[in-house]
Amino acid sequence: MRIKTIIKSLAILLIVTASIIVIKDEVFYQFGYYDDEAYYEENSLDTCNVLNIKLHGDLYTYTTGENLDEVASQDIISAIENADSDPNIKAIILEIDSVGGTPVAAEEVASALKRAQKPTVALIREYGTSAAYLAATGADMIFASAMSDVGSIGITMSYLDYSKQNQQEGITYNQLISGKFKDIGNPDKPLAAEEKELFMRDVKILNDNFIKIVAENRNLDVEEVRKLADGSSVLGEMALEKGLID
Repeated sequence: MRIKTIIKSLAILLIVTASIIVIKDEVFYQFGYYDDEAYYEENSLDTCNVLNIKLHGDLYTYTTGENLDEVASQDIISAIENADSDPNIKAIILEIDSVGGTPVAAEEVASALKRAQKPTVALIREYGTSAAYLAATGADMIFASAMSDVGSIGITMSYLDYSKQNQQEGITYNQLISGKFKDIGNPDKPLAAEEKELFMRDVKILNDNFIKIVAENRNLDVEEVRKLADGSSVLGEMALEKGLID
């Protein structure tokens, strides 16, 4: 297993080095690159055998396509799997510029990267934080600028409470529910103490899972990652020192 890991690491370094020379914007293939035959033929893989997949904007499991600042994990996973089965593709780069998203979407992307048999690299540009960073940890290697914003390991369920504003405007919230927690988190009513406890229970569980995934994917000690998991992000240079990137 150690020899296989070393060989894969060397392959990644060689491919990334070559990519700096040969990869250009016009030969990047994004989601569903098989569908556009004209584009595929025009930009022959003879000139570039590295697939660049973009994770730009907020990450969700799916999107409607109406918001350009959102990206779907299902699309990224499809692109990864297509590239992994394409004999012309030799490596996969996940280009990240995102401040986060949802936990499930992040875990799905990280898992897809880990399943890939070909070398995978996460390239963080301006931001690779929260769920976007979690997604990046599935790659064999993570690169970032010294000035990139990286990490922000943590969970938030914060939201605005409009109940006082509603009272001022003469709006009454009529609670009609089958169970006392059915409308938990509704911004039109105050959050009860026991409701907050339920939210914080889930925040803790999700945070623990986040820490464990980062520790496992980055080969870091769980307790060391826990010390970093205060929700703050760090610049790329410090992220390298702490083992968050390569």
